[in-house]
Parts: sequence; C-alpha cells; structure tokens
Amino acid sequence: MSAIKSIINRSRSNRVVQYSSAPDLILFGGGCGAETTSCWANLPQELLREVLFRIEESESSWPPRKNVVACAGVCRSWRHITKELVEVPELSGKLTFPISVKQPGPRDFLLKCFIKRCRSTQTYRLYLSLNNALTEDGKFLLAARKCRRPTCTDYIISLDANDMSKGSNAYVGKLRSNFLGTKFTVFDGQPPHAGARMTKSHSSRLVNLKQVSPRVPTGNYSVASISYELNVLGSRGPRRMHCIMDAIPAAAIEPGGIAPTQTEFYHQSVDFFPSLLFFRSKSNRVESFQSGPLSSHREGALVLKNKAPRWHEQLQCWCLNFHGRVTVASVKNFQLVVSPENGPAWPEHEKIILQFGKVGKDLFTMDYRYPISAFQAFAICLSSFDTKIACE
Repeated sequence: MSAIKSIINRSRSNRVVQYSSAPDLILFGGGCGAETTSCWANLPQELLREVLFRIEESESSWPPRKNVVACAGVCRSWRHITKELVEVPELSGKLTFPISVKQPGPRDFLLKCFIKRCRSTQTYRLYLSLNNALTEDGKFLLAARKCRRPTCTDYIISLDANDMSKGSNAYVGKLRSNFLGTKFTVFDGQPPHAGARMTKSHSSRLVNLKQVSPRVPTGNYSVASISYELNVLGSRGPRRMHCIMDAIPAAAIEPGGIAPTQTEFYHQSVDFFPSLLFFRSKSNRVESFQSGPLSSHREGALVLKNKAPRWHEQLQCWCLNFHGRVTVASVKNFQLVVSPENGPAWPEHEKIILQFGKVGKDLFTMDYRYPISAFQAFAICLSSFDTKIACE
C-alpha cells in the first residue's frame, strides 16, 4: 500500500508540471492529454481495480481520503475505475470529490459539519467535521461572502475560500434576500435536474465561454425558497421558518423515493485546484435515479419547516434537543423537519433534515442529511445569520 501511495504522489507532482505547460487541457474532454500516456495506465485492470478498491475502503475519512482523490488524477484509466468505486454521499456517507457538496447527504444519519464566521470580512466558511468533538478541526467544503445591495443582500457561495466572485470557476450558487431579510431564494449556478429553467435576472453570472460546456446553460436556477414568519404582535419567541425545496420532489422522502443528484461540474479550468479533479462520481444505482423536472415550479416540491421548541419552565427559555451539538442559546438555532403539508405522515417526517446552532462567538454547527445537499444546507443556514427585526 505504501508503494502505491508513493506512485500516486510522484504522479501528482508530475501532473502539476504537465498542467502548467498545457493550460488549455480540459479534464473532461475526449482529446488526448499527457495523462493518457502515463506508464501507470497499462497496469492489468483486475489488479488495478483491487488496489484502488482497497485504498477506497481503507481511506474512509479526511485527511487520509485525499489519497482517493489523488488516485483519480494518476491517469484516465485510474480515474474511470475510481469513479466507479466511489459512491455518492447518499449511499456512502462520505464527501470525497467537490461535486459531493451538490449531492444529497446520507439517508441513515446526519453528516456533521460546522461554519466559521468572520465578522470583519463578512465571510463564512463551511467545514466537514473530522471528529465528534466540537472543535475547529475540519475539511474545507464551501465559502460564502455577504454582499449588500440597495434593495437586497446576496451571499455568493464558492468552492474557493479565496475567490468568492460570480465570475469565478469556483462559483457554486448564491443566496438572495429581500429588503427586510424575511424571504430568501437559493440559486444554483447550473441546472439542478433535467429540464430546470433558468431564472431571468440582470445579474446573471458572466462566465468564460472557453470553460463552459455549450450543452449546459450557466446562470441562476432557483432551488429553494426560504421565508421567516413576521412577528406582528411583537411577542418574544423563536423564529418560524418555512422552506420550499423547488428542486426536490416531496416524494423523495417517501419509501423508495429519490432526489435529483448532480453528477459533475460542467465548467472547469485546470488552474483551479489542479490536484483535485472535478468529475462524475457514480455507482450502479445512481444511473437509475437521475430525476426529471418537477411538474411545475413549487408544485409537488418538498416543504420543510422548523421544529417547534418547547418552553422550559425551570430555565425560562425555549428548548430543542440538539444531542450535544449546540451549546449556546441563540435565536439563530433551528432544526428543520418535513412539513405535514407534504401529504400522509411517514416515519421519515419525524427525522431531522437539517440542524444548525451556535457553539461559540463565531462558530456554528451544521448537520444535514438526505434529501438536501451540503450546498443547499449551507445556503439555508446563511439565511439565519441575517438580522430580522420584523421576526423577533
């Protein structure tokens, strides 16, 4: 195993040099590149599959899991086999490649993450927790930057913590609020499912045409709407949230239900994280549950609501059971469950889909599960940071 890892490391160092000398190389393209002539491409397929299978099985958590990503970058044949071996988060419960943040979380448990807030720069960073302790040790996933407009506020979400602009290759999507900060819309930078319609907007993202597949229009695709109930009586109490997941059908949470799963980023530049390839991640089952479009906007969409807290007489405060994941009382804390308006109650309706809470001055936990993705969960949590005078 150590010998294989040394091979991977040498190949990675060679690949970086090759990329720098071939800036126009497209990782998804069908043309020939330097990687197709790698000496490791001629290994017997049965032996190679067994080696890669053992690496994928043994490197189950970060940071060791970076070796799985490195395997996919050795050459084309290694990449194809790695793609087949690595399952989507819904099935494996693991985030391996960058596309994983756009795929539904695990069905059987909450995937634990945390968010760091930087007040001075108005930025937020999402990390995957590497252990069960409430620490700041994690694997970076996404970043967001708050941009104030005259009539609204935008949160630009990116895969690059140092480049949170709409024109970047790292652009993932955005969250936009209304003037009062009571209604939010989550936009995806690429189609969340087949037949998705682009939202007309003068602020549509400008992209480099050389780095975008002509098959896929890039722009703003509405994937969720979040609203906070107005507090017209002025009584103190927890916020009331209502989330309509436009890109996820309500049937996704029923037994045997499926949620749309994005399988690749359609635009790419080799100058962006050359050591981390962005490619399709699939399993045999994924091929069968690529969902079509919803019948119409909002119709049949999954609806989530915040779980109602209970009043604790002794503590004189509203309480929710976060199972030790939240330690600081805050109006921002919430848990989302499936709303009863989705139809007959199933056991899945009682499960927490997303929970968010404060553990430090600028540190918050974020735990999510199927059918939402890390990107969608992060965007929903960002909406909780806005001050909402009309709701409190």
